[in-house]
Amino acid sequence: MATTATPLPGGQRPNVATAAVRFPAVKSYEQVDNEIAGTLGPSLGWFAALGTAILCMLIGAVTWTYQIHEGLGAAGYQPPVMWGVYIITFVFWVGIGHAGTLISAILYLFRAGFRTSIYRVSEAMTVFAVMTAGLFPILHLGRPWKFFYLIPYPNWRLIWPNPKSPLVWDVFAILTYLTISSTFLYIGLIPDIAILRDREKNPVRKSILAMLSLGWRNSDREWRHFTRAYLFLAAFATPLVLSVHSVVSFDFAMALTPGWHATIFPPYFVAGAIFSGIGMVFTIAIPLRKFFKLEHYITLNDLDAAAKLCLFTSCVVGLAYLTEFQVAWMSGNKFEQDYFWNRVFGQWAWAAWIMLICNMVLPLSLFSQKLRRNPKWLFILSLFINLGMWFERFVIVVPSLSHEFEPWQWGTYRPTWVDYGILLGSFGWFFMWFLLFIRQLPVMAISEVKEIVPPKYRVPEDHSHDLDALVIDPEQTMGDD
Repeated sequence: MATTATPLPGGQRPNVATAAVRFPAVKSYEQVDNEIAGTLGPSLGWFAALGTAILCMLIGAVTWTYQIHEGLGAAGYQPPVMWGVYIITFVFWVGIGHAGTLISAILYLFRAGFRTSIYRVSEAMTVFAVMTAGLFPILHLGRPWKFFYLIPYPNWRLIWPNPKSPLVWDVFAILTYLTISSTFLYIGLIPDIAILRDREKNPVRKSILAMLSLGWRNSDREWRHFTRAYLFLAAFATPLVLSVHSVVSFDFAMALTPGWHATIFPPYFVAGAIFSGIGMVFTIAIPLRKFFKLEHYITLNDLDAAAKLCLFTSCVVGLAYLTEFQVAWMSGNKFEQDYFWNRVFGQWAWAAWIMLICNMVLPLSLFSQKLRRNPKWLFILSLFINLGMWFERFVIVVPSLSHEFEPWQWGTYRPTWVDYGILLGSFGWFFMWFLLFIRQLPVMAISEVKEIVPPKYRVPEDHSHDLDALVIDPEQTMGDD
């Protein structure tokens, strides 16, 4: 990924990474330790962001309390649309969560260089997004204190969850994925926790970090076992993520509802998850890059490469949208055809066009290298991608349920302030945990960054005599013969 930056007057190059030099402004390991570990210090901006996130979370908690008192009808559910904002937001957060580990694991297996700068953000985002998604099946139950009925465990009632219920599939998907993503994040953190342990002065915090680092001493034997374990987890997580998110798509594809009953849903959902995950990575990483002054670690080349991946997944998602229309048109099924016509030109056209513009049209701007290397535009585009992917789930859920087979079943759906309050609370819950994470643990992988930075020798070595020794005298060679 060569840079297109032009030299400055006087022959000096700007601080822009090239294909040969990843971090031109990073000169030593001590600089890496000080700058990345320095992000852990508290600041006024961090407290303001955390306070805002907690306030949003409390709004969601108060709204949920009101819903428990008044009943699930306060959320705007009305026949025939009995899946609303809760299921929409559940699939939204599951998609973001699946994308984090998928991006990190696949880029690790393919040895993508730009992964080093963003993978810690994506892995942490994964864990907290899955924690957020896990709340919504409980919210959707109406009686949240009965959620343990969904968990298959030996009990005196001899009652087991119905394996035909999508809620049971979601429980298995969330628990399985939360386990592997948390393990993947923690294993990758061990070397960095050891670095923080050695720098820590507070004895209580130092003892906690010592336990979490599992006695890491940076030996060659430890690194051999670490790299093998991390490679195994990356190889294990990749097919697991694909299968788990395919199970989430079966919540819809196994039904006979128009617009849902399609074999395209598993790859469609996986591509959409990667796309939405990259959008959320931009939403988080670009402000962190600016706030913590990490521009020389998360370089323009890294953003450029991630933007290309975003453009590719946008094209795949757009192809899935068009394939849905083609399948409905060629199926000869009047109910499918009427549904898709209603989705684009009828009752829900406003939501469908928000989805199409945000997910298909705006990302086409990334064909321009200038915009791919513009952090401000990437951040703005990421907000549109997040909005478009939420509306994608809205378009999947609501129009299908509101426009099924019989006209007398057709209806509408209007979210209430309870839906919006809990939606806001989910973002507060997610960002609260993420902000607490970046206050306690490094937002970038210190050990992997050091692998890219050239080591600094104590005494400059002169290799000129080695070159002289390699010169072969042809006359001497002929004399030997």
